[in-house]
Amino acid sequence: MSTRWYPLYQRGNPQLRVFLPNFWMKLIRPTPKQLKNIVHFQCSMEMTKCDIKNYLEKIYNIPVIDVRTKITMGKFKKEVGKGYVIKDDDRKIAFVTLPKNMSFEFPDIFEKVKDQDDENMKSLEEAKKSFKSFINRNKDRKDVPSWFTI
Repeated sequence: MSTRWYPLYQRGNPQLRVFLPNFWMKLIRPTPKQLKNIVHFQCSMEMTKCDIKNYLEKIYNIPVIDVRTKITMGKFKKEVGKGYVIKDDDRKIAFVTLPKNMSFEFPDIFEKVKDQDDENMKSLEEAKKSFKSFINRNKDRKDVPSWFTI
């Protein structure tokens, strides 16, 4: 169910209605090591266990064996300089169990960064060489600004 406002339908005009659910789920990395068939999600507080199971089965075609939920309390922080206490929002975490033959590994999104480091180092070396040649060209011309050279 959505709480968003839609334009009113008037006869003769096309109907501009789009289904935008209020439910959302975010995949999170488990802090302690878990079994390969258990996946952690942070979801909206309004979702029930049945909603989570239906969400994954109907939208993503993932077979779900069991769903367990936990509500964690937000952290309390003291505002620096003002003295009052601020509390972060509570979070609902869902532990979804997949069938035994399925496994899930959290994706390693930093693999590509290692490959790009070599390319970055090469471009850095090229920039250093061009800067040194620029300095050597203008070494004898102290009275002329550097931007004046071609």
